[in-house]
Amino acid sequence: MWRNWSGYVECPDTRVATPGSAAELAGTLKDAARENRSVRVVGGGHSFSPLVATDGVILSLDRLQGVIDIDRDKRIARVHAGTRLWAIGGPLAAAGFAMENLGDINVQSIAGATSTGTHGTGITLGNLATQIAALKFLTAEGEEVTASPDENPELFAGGRIGLGALGVLTELSLHLVPAFRLKLVRGKMALEDCLARSDELIRSHRSFEFYWLPHADAVLTKGWSITDEPADKVGWQRYVTETLLENAVFGALCRLGRAAPALCPSISRFCAALISGGSQIDESYSMLSTVRQVRFNEMEWSMPAERGADALREIRAFIARREFPLMFPLEYRWVRGDDLWLSPNYGRDSVHISVHQFERMPFERYFDGVQAICLNHGGRPHWGKCHSLVGRDLARLYPRWDDFLALRERMDPRGRFLTPYLRRLFGL
Repeated sequence: MWRNWSGYVECPDTRVATPGSAAELAGTLKDAARENRSVRVVGGGHSFSPLVATDGVILSLDRLQGVIDIDRDKRIARVHAGTRLWAIGGPLAAAGFAMENLGDINVQSIAGATSTGTHGTGITLGNLATQIAALKFLTAEGEEVTASPDENPELFAGGRIGLGALGVLTELSLHLVPAFRLKLVRGKMALEDCLARSDELIRSHRSFEFYWLPHADAVLTKGWSITDEPADKVGWQRYVTETLLENAVFGALCRLGRAAPALCPSISRFCAALISGGSQIDESYSMLSTVRQVRFNEMEWSMPAERGADALREIRAFIARREFPLMFPLEYRWVRGDDLWLSPNYGRDSVHISVHQFERMPFERYFDGVQAICLNHGGRPHWGKCHSLVGRDLARLYPRWDDFLALRERMDPRGRFLTPYLRRLFGL
């Protein structure tokens, strides 16, 4: 039995292969081809869409991890594709380098995170895939293919966010920046005040985001700035905030809300009342990601940056009708535009709105309503999160959609990396 992190996606009878060498990986692909089975690569299982679900073979690269080498002159690191994000920061820092940005969660594999368009926040910072300098794939036949701006440039343009449909990513090269420390300042604001001042807030911080608590007026703000101040020596404040309040206490309140759904609005307002300020300083890779032990399902949409505030206001009005139990906060982030074919940020600076529902609580009507609102504001879905768009729906949102489909056909003409879900997604 394979399940994703939230338990929503599961494959009861699927074989999971965990090769420990390049030879074993090639052998797994040959065996699947001989048995006419599809192959889907899994990273941390942190996607909420059924990208991995298959009745073929699930291929885990958990035994092929680590930083391979670092070119100090070019500031490029080569890493195994299965390497978890949390395992990259330390080795890079020891060499004096860092990734430019990270997402809120660091348990994903680097290949899974980049292939689905995972991102952090910061209007001057792109999603994680924009940090890629080169890619190395294995095709279904076991042939190795490299992509970079100079070698197979079309595969590089289309393959940095490839949904696992182009081949097995085995290695990524990442552009690095010099190691840096960040000061995180938490605060509390009224939602409308935060939206009105958002341009000022995102320009005065390297990274900025906020969380809005449904049925309440307050938001938790988080702003990061580069600092030369020493790292905090005592981590008790962070332990209290992240481990006790945001995980243990919040998890208990979520379980109460699941048992008594009518209490959800009151629980959300109580959580909003607990928001307090504070600051922490540490190395960038430690400060950018947060421990998330409370499990949930998630939907996320990217919209033109200028449309985000109006979309959030409509979502707030939708939630206010109390048609479903809800106490989980909404996350609001900024991401720089790029030219990656399947990037939700293609051609535009974007605001991302993420909505969540506690595990084993109904979310379909809530997510359907949010999807309709975000589509009206030019929204594009995050590939690793829940959504119901397929085929021509997506072709209207992604200018290079047909180019990607043609690239997929060239890379995998026999459809070894396709599943029923991906066939619907691609309109095949």
